[in-house]
Amino acid sequence: MSPMPRSRRSHGKRNGAARGNVRFVLYVEGPRDQSLLAAWANRMSPRLGSSLDDITVILGGRQPARAAEHFRGVLAGDASVRALCVLDRDADGATPPPSAAAPGLDFFTWGRRHIESYLLVPAAIRRSLKLPASDARVDRFFRVELPATEAGLGALDAKPLFAYRGEFERLLGRAVRPVHVARAMHVGEIHADVIDLLARVRGGLGLDAERAAVRIARDE
Repeated sequence: MSPMPRSRRSHGKRNGAARGNVRFVLYVEGPRDQSLLAAWANRMSPRLGSSLDDITVILGGRQPARAAEHFRGVLAGDASVRALCVLDRDADGATPPPSAAAPGLDFFTWGRRHIESYLLVPAAIRRSLKLPASDARVDRFFRVELPATEAGLGALDAKPLFAYRGEFERLLGRAVRPVHVARAMHVGEIHADVIDLLARVRGGLGLDAERAAVRIARDE
C-alpha cells in the first residue's frame, strides 16, 4: 500500500497513531473531515479537541479497506488498540466490504450524505462571516432553495454549496469556509450524529468520565 497522505497538522510519521503510542485510532476520509471534527470537538470539550490530531489517520477518500489494512499493521504492534473509521454515506450508502474487516475496527457512516451536510445551519454560516443577524439572505436561501426536512437535508449534496464560486459564495459575495462555520456553531446547533460520533471517540480515548467544558459563542 502506498503511504497514507499527510495533512498539514498531523499524519504519517508525525501522527501519534503511526508512532504506535496511542490506544485508539480515528480514520477519516480527508483533511477537511479532520478539521471539521476538531472544530466540533473543541466546541464540546477542549480536551477532546486537543486529542484528535494525535489519533487521526487520513485515508485520502472513502477507502474502508485501506483503513483495515493500515489498522492490521497497528494491531501487529499492540493487539489492544481499537479504531473507528468515519465514512460519508455518499449517494449509494454502500456498506464497507468484507475486505475492510479487522479485529477492533468499527465503522461510523454519517446519516447525511456528506460531513458538509452538518454545516447547514443558517445562523452559524452568518456568524462565520460576521454578518449581522438582520442579514436575511442566508435564511431566505435556506427557506426557498433547500429542503426543510431531515430526510431532504440528508439526501442533499452539500459540497457544491461551499465550493469555490458555489452557491453560498455567489449569494454572499465571498467564500464560506466550512471549518469557519463549524467553529462558529453553538453547541446546541451541532447535529446529533456529530455528537454521537464524538461520544464514541471520547469513549475510545477513555474520556467518558470527563465533564465537558462547554464554550458557547455569542451571536455577533
